[in-house]
Amino acid sequence: MTMPRLIPEQHEVLEMLKRSGAYREGHFVYPSGQHTPHYFQMPLAFRYYDTARVLAVALSRKLRLEKDVSSALPKVSIISPSPGGIPVAFAVREALSAEQIYWAEREEGKRMFRQYVNAGEVHPCVIVDDISRTGTALQETVEIVQQLGARVIGCAVIVRFRGSAPRLEVPGDEPVPILSLVDFDAKWYDSGDACADCKQGAAEEHVRF
Repeated sequence: MTMPRLIPEQHEVLEMLKRSGAYREGHFVYPSGQHTPHYFQMPLAFRYYDTARVLAVALSRKLRLEKDVSSALPKVSIISPSPGGIPVAFAVREALSAEQIYWAEREEGKRMFRQYVNAGEVHPCVIVDDISRTGTALQETVEIVQQLGARVIGCAVIVRFRGSAPRLEVPGDEPVPILSLVDFDAKWYDSGDACADCKQGAAEEHVRF
């Protein structure tokens, strides 16, 4: 019997995401008016324990290969940039046996932690999210982590769009690589006039985000 690899190949991860409905191919239109032939909704993969476990263990293995992360465990905080990344963050926290978990939220256009998260209480941080499209959410999370006096020692996502930043810039410290299970070649069209699927008359599916 062949044992599954702890870190699946990229094509295997995409196949898992397809089977769960978390990765779809078609003709999608975002509220911004942008068109794209692909759509990710990662929480759909985390409906299934076995799939969630495989993805979380794979991310945790990549993180354990980072010396700053492995040497700090278990006194590590797993940080999700937003509520959407919480299922991934909890699964990775379990796989790493990390002691703390936090998540940020947007309030009045600003990313922040909930009240009563105090400076000095947060362990060195690993930022974990489901997907990085531009890297903005991850970078904003670095800022609020540093405001609490905590250090960012790692970062991992399931899917990173290749056009996004490959590392986090950490003021006063070394850049932190953004680890991923899939580096994805995203395609975007700013409008229907430029969209290849529109030119072929493909049916549109409008998505909320």
